Amino acid sequence: MNTFTTVTVLGTGVLGSQIAFQTAYAGFDVVAWDVDDAAIASARARFAELAKTYAAEVAGAADGRADAALERIRTTTDLADATADADLVIEAVPENPEIKKDVWARVGAAAPAKTIFATNSSTLLPSAFMDASGRPDRFLALHYANHIWAQNTAEIMGTPKTSPEVYARVVAFAKEQGMVPIELKKEQPGYVLNSLLVPLLNAASALWVDDVADIETIDKTWRIGTGAPLGPFQIFDIVGLVTAYNISLMGDETSRRFAARLKSEYLDQGKLGTSSGAGFYTYPQK
Repeated sequence: MNTFTTVTVLGTGVLGSQIAFQTAYAGFDVVAWDVDDAAIASARARFAELAKTYAAEVAGAADGRADAALERIRTTTDLADATADADLVIEAVPENPEIKKDVWARVGAAAPAKTIFATNSSTLLPSAFMDASGRPDRFLALHYANHIWAQNTAEIMGTPKTSPEVYARVVAFAKEQGMVPIELKKEQPGYVLNSLLVPLLNAASALWVDDVADIETIDKTWRIGTGAPLGPFQIFDIVGLVTAYNISLMGDETSRRFAARLKSEYLDQGKLGTSSGAGFYTYPQK
C-alpha cells in the first residue's frame, strides 16, 4: 500500500512534468496544476512525449505501463481544485522567491489539513516558504534531478520545524515513486547534488563570460580531464537555460553577466536547452 493516494504537482515545466509523470508511472493518482490553458496544453504535450521516452528507455514501460500513467494524470488551472484532496503537494514553480511564497500562501489556505507540502526548489531553502504555507511542521524540500527516470535521486531536506513523522513519510514516498532517497540531516543550499554541481557550472560560466575559453573547449577539457560523459555546458542544456538564467540573476556580478549573455544570445532566440532542440548545442528532436 502506498504512503499517499493523491499527489498534486504545482508547475508543469520541464521538471514538474517529469515529477508528475514519474509519480503516475509509479501508480499514484496525480493532479498537475499550472497557471493557464496554454501551460496545460504544453504539459499534455510533455506528458505524451514522456510516455514515448519511457517506452523507449525504461525497462517494462513498453508493455502499456507508460500509456497507463497518462490515464492517472488530471490537469487543471484551478488551484483549489488541484489541492482539494491532495495527500502530498509538490511545488515546482519558477525559481522566484515571491512566486513561491504567493503559491504556498494560496495552497495553505486551500489544501485540507491532511496535506503534506514539499518544495522542489533547487537553490532556495524550505524555511524560506514554510511560514507562507501556514504549516511549517508539514513542510519540507523534495528535490529531483532532471531526467528523473534515469537520474533517479530524490533529495529530502527538512527544516528545524519539520515533523519527523512527515519527513519519514516523504522518504517512504520517494522509494515508492521509484527514487533513491537522499536524506539530508540539515538545511543546505543546493542540497548534496547541487552543492557538488553548482561550483563546476559557476566556474565554467565565468571562464566563458570572461572570454578565457569558448564553450566547446571548456566542455572538452572537463570531459577529457575527468572522464565525465558531459561537459558543464552540456549539463546546462539538460538543466534548462531558463532555470540557469533565473538562478544566475540572484548571484554575484559574474553570474549576472552570465545571465545577461544567456538572455541575449540564447533565450531571446528561443534556445532553451535540450527541451527546445537547441541551447549551447543543438539536439535532434524526436
